[in-house]
Amino acid sequence: MPGVRTAHTADLDAATAAAARRLMDDVFDGDFSDEDWEHGLGGIHALVWEGADLIGHASVVQRRLLHGGRALRAGYVEALGVRADRRRRGYADALMQALERVIRGAYELGALSATEEAVRLYEGRGWRRWQGRTFTLAPAGATRTADDDDSVYVLPLVALDLRGDLACDWRDGDVW
Repeated sequence: MPGVRTAHTADLDAATAAAARRLMDDVFDGDFSDEDWEHGLGGIHALVWEGADLIGHASVVQRRLLHGGRALRAGYVEALGVRADRRRRGYADALMQALERVIRGAYELGALSATEEAVRLYEGRGWRRWQGRTFTLAPAGATRTADDDDSVYVLPLVALDLRGDLACDWRDGDVW
């Protein structure tokens, strides 16, 4: 299996960034917005290449999550995808391993919003579904995000009450 390379957004050349953006469009069948792409920038990218072809990408960016009266520094996983003809070969697992190394070294927890197709991957790696209510700290104040309740997963590195409330910082587009 080809190795995973990691790089900060600032260290991606224009061709690599463009290849990653195209890959996300392909992986998500055109349902990956410019806002979704923006959410994956500003942190560490994990990339898997096969020759000149980018076949896998994921990134981890810093976010603030509020839980139990604390603002937690979270490594938030974004833009994880593997080219359709290369799936079920361990690439997503390798991408997550690279990002989890970053999360464990720099954050108080990992967090992400999972698609139904990816739940098995995350749970198999020790990520846990958030069982409490979710919110975002919107411009108008704390706003419930009930539609996201069952899709938020965390990699706890500090004590957390998984049945408690969890709020994320505000951003345009999908907040989780």
